[in-house]
Amino acid sequence: MHPVHNNERIVLMDALRGIAILGIFIANLGAGFAFYDATAAKTGPFFHRLDQPFLFWQHVFIEGKFYSIFSFLFGWGFALQLMRSEQKGILPATFMRRRLFFMLLLGGVHLLFIWVGDIVAFYALVGWVLLWIRNWSDRRLLYTALLCLLLPLPLYFLKMKLPVLAAPAYLLFQAGGRIDQLTGVGSFEQFQAMLKNGGYLQLLYSNLSGAFYRYADLLFQDRFFKVLGMFCLGYLLGRNNRYRTVLINRRLLGIVALAGLLIGLPANYLLAGAMESGGYYELKPGGLYRTVWYTLGVAPLALAYMALFFLLAQHRMGKRLIALLQPPGKMAFTNYITHSVVGAVVFYGVGWGMMDEVGPVVYTAFAVLVFALQVILSTVWLQFFRFGPVEWLWRSATYRSWQPFRRQRGS
Repeated sequence: MHPVHNNERIVLMDALRGIAILGIFIANLGAGFAFYDATAAKTGPFFHRLDQPFLFWQHVFIEGKFYSIFSFLFGWGFALQLMRSEQKGILPATFMRRRLFFMLLLGGVHLLFIWVGDIVAFYALVGWVLLWIRNWSDRRLLYTALLCLLLPLPLYFLKMKLPVLAAPAYLLFQAGGRIDQLTGVGSFEQFQAMLKNGGYLQLLYSNLSGAFYRYADLLFQDRFFKVLGMFCLGYLLGRNNRYRTVLINRRLLGIVALAGLLIGLPANYLLAGAMESGGYYELKPGGLYRTVWYTLGVAPLALAYMALFFLLAQHRMGKRLIALLQPPGKMAFTNYITHSVVGAVVFYGVGWGMMDEVGPVVYTAFAVLVFALQVILSTVWLQFFRFGPVEWLWRSATYRSWQPFRRQRGS
């Protein structure tokens, strides 16, 4: 076997990114668009008797895992972007600051004008921290990653004993509530009703208050540490082209996959049960149990998924699957934004208003169908254009000049 080189690396990263955005889309549909309530009896053509067990198993296999993979890929790409900018004679820190700034700007537009569940702007903010620590030694970065992934557990316990530690998150929650009051929204049910029945102006109102709720939630969950931990692990894989030998080391990949499954599957099974019991935001013991299983289960299972993916990539059937998944992954930013637009049109009042009328079985099938269409459309698009439209805009802003967009005939 030969080391993994640049073209193979690009294909692998793009395909894995495509898988990640599918998993994120399924999770987002349930939490941010369909607003499925498993505690209430549901009837209608888009609910199924298997909805509740289906949601449980989504919590086992999807919850947190795919944004963790996306975070890992961000760190990996970050390392490669630094090396590439240096090879082009551009100061790496200056280049990455511009890249992160425009990423933050695009994420902010997405958050305020399309969907409040945006993660891009948050990644850009955490990316500034990765830029700051990029020159740390490998050992120090590894310890930082492990510490960050474990830290949410003691932090949650401390918040239970000293609720004042959760005050910053609660202040943001209260700020969102005050904005809601200005628009006549006094409860979560009214907030949902405004999204389900209102037009685009109501969507903008909800996004304005929702931005405070969103960052309050990210702060409360200590998502900063979870994301930075995966950033650091991905950065270590990309640094000094370490991926070239790691990705063909079947023994190492097998160990990571086996350990991740043995640790991650039982922990995520318990996590799914803890998520149904409640008490997380009230700093109750049930919330602590949920944090324990999340801390022990999510990152190991995400790493297992990636290790299995890299093992699959070494076989002929896997290579065909990866070639199929590369186009939507290469346009991941565009497809991610498209998911938000599709979700808003289908579930909010700006479109069909299907919120609270679709269960997990149907919205998961819908997500797979949308992604299958994106596979086709992305493949066709990239025959004529070098990048997705959002990627092209981001790239042009970063380089401060309009980048070539259309493919030359025969290229």
